[in-house]
Amino acid sequence: MVSARLLLAGTHSSVGKTTVTLGLLAALRTRGRRPAPFKAGPDYIDPSLHALAAGRPSRNLDVWLLDDAALRGVFARGMREADLAVIEGVMGLYDGIGATQQGSTAELARTLQCPVILVLDVAAMSGTAAALVLGCCAMQPGVDLRGVILNRVGSAGHLQATADAIRAATGLPVLGSLPMDPEVAVPERHLGLVPASEHAMSTRALERLAALVDERFDLEALWRIAHEAPDLTTNAVQSQPVANGAPRIAVAQDRAFGFYYQDTIDLLRDCGAEVVPFSPLDDVALPSDARGVYIGGGFPELYARELAANQPMRTAIRGHVAREMPLYAECGGLMALGQTLTTFEGETLPMFGVLPAASRMQRRTLTIGYREVESLRSSPLMPKGMRVRGHEFHWSVANAPTAQVAAYRLSDSDALEGFCIGSTLASYIHLNFAGTPALARSFVTACDRVLR
Repeated sequence: MVSARLLLAGTHSSVGKTTVTLGLLAALRTRGRRPAPFKAGPDYIDPSLHALAAGRPSRNLDVWLLDDAALRGVFARGMREADLAVIEGVMGLYDGIGATQQGSTAELARTLQCPVILVLDVAAMSGTAAALVLGCCAMQPGVDLRGVILNRVGSAGHLQATADAIRAATGLPVLGSLPMDPEVAVPERHLGLVPASEHAMSTRALERLAALVDERFDLEALWRIAHEAPDLTTNAVQSQPVANGAPRIAVAQDRAFGFYYQDTIDLLRDCGAEVVPFSPLDDVALPSDARGVYIGGGFPELYARELAANQPMRTAIRGHVAREMPLYAECGGLMALGQTLTTFEGETLPMFGVLPAASRMQRRTLTIGYREVESLRSSPLMPKGMRVRGHEFHWSVANAPTAQVAAYRLSDSDALEGFCIGSTLASYIHLNFAGTPALARSFVTACDRVLR
């Protein structure tokens, strides 16, 4: 039974949810608490920052990718040896798929019965903030709004006027505030915030943020609200070992590749695999005796020259594929496995040369959204005909696959997506194995069957 939890929601994106979450995690940890971080939706970058502040992995709670049992299982795994869950919402509180609330922070709050704290950016407003909070209170029953945190407050007078207006209109307390302070801002770029692996937030900035939260937040009230959440019955997601030995799966983890769901990695280990990190940027070979390779998403476009220059690694990847050993790649991994990658600046560089694909960065159209796909052929991850749910988020485009090599058919459009050639599966679609644990079992089994 798990009870203590808070969900930090926003009125819209970029209001400071991540900043508030990081400060709260760090401040609680400084006080000797054991907060467990979570992120609503399919984001990868925010969880990397959460882990930095909390000193433990952050996990994704996605009501579209995970059914109720899997959602609660991910939550239970993340709460091991923790005494409070701090969940960061996604986009605005009621922003879901299209005009619906499906997949929204509000849906997650209702599903896990979370007390919600609303984060507002109040720069250049005071009384209007009360109207925003009042609208969020009236929008939908079942969302338990318990208080407000104000970001980018200009002065003590600004804080007082805004807090008084919110309380008069809604009865909700302002439980904390952060001033305009560039020192604690997390830098952004084309896919959102800069990941922790690139030193997006220094130790000094995080300590400064924790001190601000400790000074300006009512941490005792937040602790009390979290512990007033109703009990939640959960069972951790897990898989039994399927490998005879412990097949080594090399997972690309460096500045160019770092987009992975923590639960996907955990499930690979649960199935008996030994997960070994490697760097396509800096290493000259795959880890010894690697039976499978997993290249996740990231920012290969920012490191295309380094990837192109690492000829030994390019040769090692091609050798792995030539031996028909399992390789799975998502988004940035797909781009790296192609023939070429053209950067934002228009420079075209050679990539690993495994797939008949060329990718190109462009600033006009962001491809983003949930996807349901059907497998068109058997692969190390799944049999032909299997349907899975995933997510896309990228500024690049690549040539469409032919029917002879396409990995998936999109359920809503019949368009072809990704590449499945031999034992290699690569796609723009990100998959969370916690939603379909059979994917982890299949991949580890395929790696275990590879001849030594």
